[in-house]
Amino acid sequence: MSPTLTYRDSVAVLDLGTGENRFSPEFLAAVDAHLDTVLADGAGGLITTASGKFYSNGLDLDWLSAHGDRAPWYVEQVQGLLARVLTLPVPSVAALPGHAFGAGAMLALAHDQRVMRADRGYFCFPEVDIRVPFTPALAALVQAKLSAEAVTAAVLTGRRFGGLEAHEYGLVDATAAAGAEVETAAALLAPLGAKDQGSLGSIKSVFYADAYTALTA
Repeated sequence: MSPTLTYRDSVAVLDLGTGENRFSPEFLAAVDAHLDTVLADGAGGLITTASGKFYSNGLDLDWLSAHGDRAPWYVEQVQGLLARVLTLPVPSVAALPGHAFGAGAMLALAHDQRVMRADRGYFCFPEVDIRVPFTPALAALVQAKLSAEAVTAAVLTGRRFGGLEAHEYGLVDATAAAGAEVETAAALLAPLGAKDQGSLGSIKSVFYADAYTALTA
């Protein structure tokens, strides 16, 4: 299933799909188009989630291995999406019903907040074990969002964190029961009210300037 967009009142809910939701070029383009719609509609917030056991398994390594000559372009597309979500001028929450691996975990990190199912799924940066080096831009994103303790515990080890452990280390902001991830994310957004897109986008651009610049360089 391709990414789909629905609404809970004024909050946009972007469902990434039912499969592994890897970052194929088509997937990236679809998500980007939905973000255009979210902003054009004046949504009061954004929740991203998924309908299967994966939030996202990250990079589409099969596509990348078959199109090695387009690797620089592909990396640019991935980092561009992360930069856009990082500075999106509406409040955002990633609601994880299951696994978030690699670039999928980085997409979750790019949101303002994260909710993860307590009893299923892993939050993991496996790069150290699969021999995929971090680009300076991706490292800048992780450092902008995580404490030094969390970087040591997660990035340098490749450790898989269940929901409760992920919350303990600050990888996610809350946990939820099965099926309640979106509802919990909506509860985090509810007290925020409507935000001016220009003001919020400007504030995020200032606070995350180093990561944004690295991601878009």
